[in-house]
Amino acid sequence: MLTEKQQHFFELYYEDDLSLGEIAEKFDVSRQAVHDSLKRAEQMLVKYEEKLGLVKKFIEQRDKIVDAKILLDKFLKDRDDAKIEQVGRILSNIMEIVKK
Repeated sequence: MLTEKQQHFFELYYEDDLSLGEIAEKFDVSRQAVHDSLKRAEQMLVKYEEKLGLVKKFIEQRDKIVDAKILLDKFLKDRDDAKIEQVGRILSNIMEIVKK
C-alpha cells in the first residue's frame, strides 16, 4: 500500500522514534522530503482505513472477545448453561466478522 521508502520513513519515525532530521540524514534527503513523504503516507493510510474499516473491525472483534471472556469466567464460577450459550453466540458472531 505504501512505497518502500514511505514504509521505511514510517517505521523509523513512529516505531524507532527518529526525528525528521535523523531520517533525512540517513537517506540523504531533505527534512522537508521526509515530512512530505510521511504526510502522504498518513493520508493514504487514512483513506485505506476509511474504505476497509480494519481498525473498526479489530475493535469490534476485541470487544466481543472481552465479552466472551467475561461470560466464560462467570460460567466457570456459576456453571450457568445460558451464559455458555451466549459465549457460543458471541464467538460465532466473531467468526462471521472475520469471514468478511
